[in-house]
Amino acid sequence: MAMTDDPDLRGLLRLMAWLSPAFPVGSFAYSGGLERAVHDGLVCDSKSLEEWIAALIRHGSVWNDAVLLAEAHQAGDDALRLAAVAELGEALAGSKERHTETMLLGEAFLSASAAWPHRIFSLLPARTAYPVAVGAVARAHDVPLERTLAAFLHALASQLLSAGIRLGVTGQKDGVAILAALEDTIAKVATAAAQSDLDDLGAATVQAEIMSLRHETQGTRLFRS
Repeated sequence: MAMTDDPDLRGLLRLMAWLSPAFPVGSFAYSGGLERAVHDGLVCDSKSLEEWIAALIRHGSVWNDAVLLAEAHQAGDDALRLAAVAELGEALAGSKERHTETMLLGEAFLSASAAWPHRIFSLLPARTAYPVAVGAVARAHDVPLERTLAAFLHALASQLLSAGIRLGVTGQKDGVAILAALEDTIAKVATAAAQSDLDDLGAATVQAEIMSLRHETQGTRLFRS
């Protein structure tokens, strides 16, 4: 069998492309409030950075993004269901910067992933939150849900780690160690989110939401959120 005839391999290659740091969505420009947390001393070293990321994945905005991704994936080509989850994904953005981040990333993701043509692009709203866009496009190309979730969570963790490195709270070697330590969390949350529905939405990381809001008035900054 030729490599290109293996749907699992094709799906893996597409996930690697879509969620690669090189994919042109501009995720490097955002920290999701982490920059403010570093500014206020809530995140000050590798240990606190790992705890911050793990909390977001288990109980925060990243968990909600995983549930939204799962709903979009399960919606398939149901345009009404996709529109509903897209609207919900936008409404759940807890701050102006969080809204800007998820909507611009979603727009950029849909624009770039159109290199793999599919009718799903005509079914999605023009403005679609990032996790909804990823879930819908992955389902359209028959990429399994749990694998998509694992790659999505890993990419978000990597993005936050990169931000932490640029903010000076950890180095590259320790950053890799943090990513290794988060592996079990990412796997467990991906499995849980794959079995979730919209009733499972909910976050308990109040401090992270406050940091996202406070970042809006921060003077000198590296990131857009």
